[in-house]
Amino acid sequence: MPIPKKSPKPTEAEYDILQILWAHGSATVRAVHEHLFKKKPSQYTTTLKLMQVMAEKGLLKRDETNRSHVYHPQITRAEAEQQIAGHILNRVFGGSARSLLLGALGAKRASRKELAELRELIDEHERGRKR
Repeated sequence: MPIPKKSPKPTEAEYDILQILWAHGSATVRAVHEHLFKKKPSQYTTTLKLMQVMAEKGLLKRDETNRSHVYHPQITRAEAEQQIAGHILNRVFGGSARSLLLGALGAKRASRKELAELRELIDEHERGRKR
């Protein structure tokens, strides 16, 4: 199955599965389900169906060489975070990066170190635009 050029934005449940796979590299449905079940009880068949849909969408790749199919993430954490941030930026903050940042800073107090890192990231971003 060819991987789409741009994967769809993962849903919340799909993101939970991706986090497990990013941490472990790859896993069977059973292993993913056991991790999910610790946080929120659900049926094995629900996890199976979700992972099958994710494979169809290009978010996961299924290795069928063994009896138990092993799934691998086809989208990086950074790609997913950027897609989700872009969605929130447009849907909730009207496309305003300023409003998004102010909302994030208002929701949780940032440490001096985090603020310094944000300043540096903004400076780097600004320097990249001037080139």
